[in-house]
Amino acid sequence: MTARILVVDDIRANVRLLEARLTAEYYDVITASNGLEALAICQRDGCDLVLLDVMMPGIDGFEICRRLKADSLTAHIPVVMVTALDQSSDRVRGLESGADDFLTKPVDEVALLARVRSLTLKVVLDELRSRASATAVLGTVAGLPNLADDSGLGARVLVVDDRPSSADRITDILSATHDVSVELNPQDALIKSAEADYDLFVISLGLNNYDALRLCGQLRSLERTRQLPILLIADGDDRGRVLRGLDIGVNDYLARPIDRNELLARVRTQVRRKRYSSELRDQLQTSIEMALIDSLTGLNNRRYLEGQLKSMISHAAARGKPLSLMILDLDHFKLVNDTYGHDVGDEILRGFAARIKRVLRADDLVCRLGGEEFIVVLPDASIERAEVVAERIRNAIDHAEFPIERGARSIPITVSIGIADRGRDDDPTGLFKRADLALYQSKHNGRNMVSAQAA
Repeated sequence: MTARILVVDDIRANVRLLEARLTAEYYDVITASNGLEALAICQRDGCDLVLLDVMMPGIDGFEICRRLKADSLTAHIPVVMVTALDQSSDRVRGLESGADDFLTKPVDEVALLARVRSLTLKVVLDELRSRASATAVLGTVAGLPNLADDSGLGARVLVVDDRPSSADRITDILSATHDVSVELNPQDALIKSAEADYDLFVISLGLNNYDALRLCGQLRSLERTRQLPILLIADGDDRGRVLRGLDIGVNDYLARPIDRNELLARVRTQVRRKRYSSELRDQLQTSIEMALIDSLTGLNNRRYLEGQLKSMISHAAARGKPLSLMILDLDHFKLVNDTYGHDVGDEILRGFAARIKRVLRADDLVCRLGGEEFIVVLPDASIERAEVVAERIRNAIDHAEFPIERGARSIPITVSIGIADRGRDDDPTGLFKRADLALYQSKHNGRNMVSAQAA
């Protein structure tokens, strides 16, 4: 996955070195020599990752990072602090300024590529952000979540390490701010991961009797764990396997001996991004559902019907199977609204939807077309079978009055139904037209009845 990376450093030799390494991996590299230039580029042109030197004249890297994370336009851009400072206090200061990760000079090539690959998942997040933003503009969901709002704490973390001393060390560091579970057996860890809701896996690359990368591959192959971040704990001589792990979907790694603050920082970064992406996906899913569901009745809407009906007809034709469509229209519904008000009308529509769903099969498609009109599509149903189902619906509506005003009283409601079946060369337009003609026949002949127009 390629990405656009901004390298910020006032020393030209450092810029050229990072630019050469990243360009060789086919990243698009842009550069800035000071903080103000970097801020302008991020706000104007955008980028997928910032490699930010700490020690610069004027505005230092900590202040640049704070400004980027405080701006809603740039808060989601990952920032890696590139620094010669290796004290824990410096890492904590960078973390407090909002940095997502750290690299220590001289920059190790494997570490550089690992951090870049880990954080340029922003490209995927940007696609989610774009889609979720469009739905927010349309008003189907609230505004976009803010990555900066999440502390990255309180996560459920599963540590997979068959060396008790190592597992204890990791647990001691993380348990103060996270809910940590430990699994010594990788196979049991795989089972546990599918049963519980974890936010992060921390996996030792040096498992004694199991290939840790195979476990990572298995986690990536399962639907439930495919999106969950994986942090590898590697020994110093595991550089090649670390890169292989990144290729198969590992998000990040940490080399032994484990530095407390670095582990906390990397866990925080992965947890925040996991939660952010999950919230974007949930928001997108909600917006899709809202766009395809009638909010009053909970049935699918006209847009969903238009997307499904053609494929249902094509599928039936390919298998040589019947398919029928019925249009249902509540009788004298305008009179209900005029007499009792639209609130009562809404009660009737909700009750009507509930009654017809109880009569239908799980495979039948029921949609609210608009107003008091509904559509039911019956796959694998001949017109004779559809007439039987339609009569069941008509009786379900007619047999008992509809409670209104929260059950204080009730009124009678009836429905007229028109049916058509799939013809030899039928399309949605033709099928719908014939069902509409049958509905007109039911209305014309006195309502509260079923009529059919065979192909």
